[in-house]
Amino acid sequence: PQAELEEERVRSSSSYRVMLSPIREVGSELRAENSVRLAVEGSGQLFRMAPGITRQDARRWYLEQLQNRGASILFQCSGRECGRSNVWANQVFDLSTLYGRDAQQEYLVAGFEDGEGGRWLVVLYTVTRGNQREYLWLEQLQLADDAVLPGLDGEGGRLAGPVIVPWEGSVSVSFEWGAESQRILDSMASDPNARIVIAGFSGLEPGETLEAATDRAERAANTM
Repeated sequence: PQAELEEERVRSSSSYRVMLSPIREVGSELRAENSVRLAVEGSGQLFRMAPGITRQDARRWYLEQLQNRGASILFQCSGRECGRSNVWANQVFDLSTLYGRDAQQEYLVAGFEDGEGGRWLVVLYTVTRGNQREYLWLEQLQLADDAVLPGLDGEGGRLAGPVIVPWEGSVSVSFEWGAESQRILDSMASDPNARIVIAGFSGLEPGETLEAATDRAERAANTM
């Protein structure tokens, strides 16, 4: 995506904490229902989106790259469900530039195995600040050989996906799969023991009820 690299940091730790659930701050203590500490080597990069490029555009681009690598989404959240943005910025990432609006943030952790058997975590955090500037924080972390992480066990990827297919407009009786999405899905389905799970998600339109949005997502998933 079109973005300016503003800062880069080395991530090298024998006990690096990765959040796998929403967070909260109790007193001065950071709390999360699920998190892991892992030995990692990698980097973190702070990008500011170019004019006309939104954080959603950037997030969608990275999701496509992860999909192409057969990555598994280990956890993701959006908006206020993630917790307070200032806690993510200052307590988790130690980067005050990432302090933005609680309702305009997304967090994602994904994992994949490269062609040489190395296991990688990708941490992605996007946020819109009060001044309307949009930022993306990207961590690319290689796991130590003995690191244990459910969903990324180094046994050929028992979990695969997701295959993310953006959907806009009305729901029709059929669904148009892109060539790359179809190729990945066919590869997954070639395993006779594979189980394919389809989930639909939709954002609330102005004036729309949660029930109506849920119904739209269900109808879209049923056309796949």
